[in-house]
Amino acid sequence: MNGLEGLTWQGWITIAIVLAALVFLAIPGAAPDLILLGAVTALLCTGVLSPGQALDGLSNEAMVTVAVLYVVGAGVRETGAIDWIASHVLGRPRTERAAVARLTLPVTIMSAFVNNTPLVAMMLPVIDEWCKKQRVASSKLMIPLSYAAILGGTCTLIGTSTNLVVEGLLKKHNGVELGMFEITWVGLPAALVGCTFLIFTSPWLLPDRRPVISQLDDPREYTVEMLVPIDSALVGRTIEQAGLRHLPDVYLIEIDREGNVLAAVSPEERLRAGDRLVFVGIVESVVDLLKIRGLTLATDQVFKLDGPRTSRTLVEAVVSNTCPLVGKTIREGRFRSRYHAAVLAVARNGERLRQKIGDIVLRPGDTLLMEGAASFAEEQRNRRDFFLVSRVENAHPARHDRAPIALAILTAMVASVALGYLTMLKAGLLAAGLMLATRCSSIASARRSIDLETLLAIAASFALGKALESTGAAATIANSMTGLAAGNAWGTLALVYLVTLVVTELITNNAAAALMFPFAMATAAELNVAYMPFVVAVMMAASAGFATPIGYQTNLMVYGPGGYRFSDYLKIGVPLDILIGVVTVIVAPLVWPF
Repeated sequence: MNGLEGLTWQGWITIAIVLAALVFLAIPGAAPDLILLGAVTALLCTGVLSPGQALDGLSNEAMVTVAVLYVVGAGVRETGAIDWIASHVLGRPRTERAAVARLTLPVTIMSAFVNNTPLVAMMLPVIDEWCKKQRVASSKLMIPLSYAAILGGTCTLIGTSTNLVVEGLLKKHNGVELGMFEITWVGLPAALVGCTFLIFTSPWLLPDRRPVISQLDDPREYTVEMLVPIDSALVGRTIEQAGLRHLPDVYLIEIDREGNVLAAVSPEERLRAGDRLVFVGIVESVVDLLKIRGLTLATDQVFKLDGPRTSRTLVEAVVSNTCPLVGKTIREGRFRSRYHAAVLAVARNGERLRQKIGDIVLRPGDTLLMEGAASFAEEQRNRRDFFLVSRVENAHPARHDRAPIALAILTAMVASVALGYLTMLKAGLLAAGLMLATRCSSIASARRSIDLETLLAIAASFALGKALESTGAAATIANSMTGLAAGNAWGTLALVYLVTLVVTELITNNAAAALMFPFAMATAAELNVAYMPFVVAVMMAASAGFATPIGYQTNLMVYGPGGYRFSDYLKIGVPLDILIGVVTVIVAPLVWPF
């Protein structure tokens, strides 16, 4: 096939459907999983894809690995180990640019030795939690996370499966084996240039999209007391060092120290054992506060409830005028005994309640934040004691005592893959099983952690790539574009890179590499020049899909958590595509001369 005129009707239909999907993805608020699944459905109904080909992506190893690593991430998050990772990797940068730098550099280094897709799956909850605490929009960091992982993957032979695919093809074609760091000569300069670009441009190229709750003028505020235990790691630290100064939407208003109240607390004030910290904040922020290691609830009622804390959840309830406890204090009404739940905080029309929780006299309309059994909401929803009962999402107490176990499992998983003992899928399955077996994560939390929308989008993108490949559409487009080369080695190299990049933005990176490898070898032979610059160009371009969310699976993974639109990828991805292409085309022939 020498041109598009040789394309079959199945190829034309595939191109039309893929282009339509890209157009729909560009619409603000579009759901990528539904759009991509719709495209796959159209290809299935028109006969372009068989049922087996359409569903093949569901059994793809990369997608299954991502699903398993969501469970590993749940264990890290549920134990509070995520805070340790965030504090050591990200710290407390003062600017968005510093935050991007603190993120991209370690992720790039890690991605050189750990496959980038599972790395992003592990880091997603870390970045999400860190953004909440640092008052940084997650949209500023999610794309840099994906791009840094992609850039790091190009630095070593094992950094991405694309490099291994090309190396396998080269070995089969010419009997040549590449060393672990041979690609580093091009990958490292590209990664340095790419990370520098992200650090200096992402703060103004990426949108600032924050949850609606943080934009409300008068959110419902709770007053909650936390205690610094004798054995707390926070004893002796200042408020600033303990990370209690700039918590999002929750404020430390005073410290009760042995009966003396310290108001307008200085960030340099050092915490002491037995300090009672009084915070005021919205419910989402109070939930985050309850997960901080080194602080416990000042009320002991929580520890008198039946069953382990890990089996309980947080519930909000509005006191009705027919509640038998109206006009009584929480202690007098024996709230815990009556409802099998402990009141953690009370909100009353923005009023600052200075009494201890047990001494608060309940009034109709008071909103209570309680910890109780998971069945509390269902039991009380149809009774007259409360006007409204609702469960607070993601509010299970952290299992801090199991944080070292979760970190040990995570470390062992990464080490076993980096040293080549296990594949990422096998290591992930073992780690997920250990997280559940050691109760670092509950089965319910593990199930909730799996992002079905992202997994479906990834599976659908594999099916679209299969259609472009099997109908010959991708090969026809690549052949037509490569035929434009005028015989100049540098120009032809740039064109091979460009064609590979276009193809990888449309189909999976591995399929793009496998498709373009023969073209690269044939082009080098026709020009009678060394083939290595062209092989490296295919390696780099097949991994460097920055301009669309479907160009690489990590881009799809951050699409939802970052609240992105299709145009966000174009805005920052196209310049990055060009930069990495220029670096590759210049450096590759210098390392492997024509």
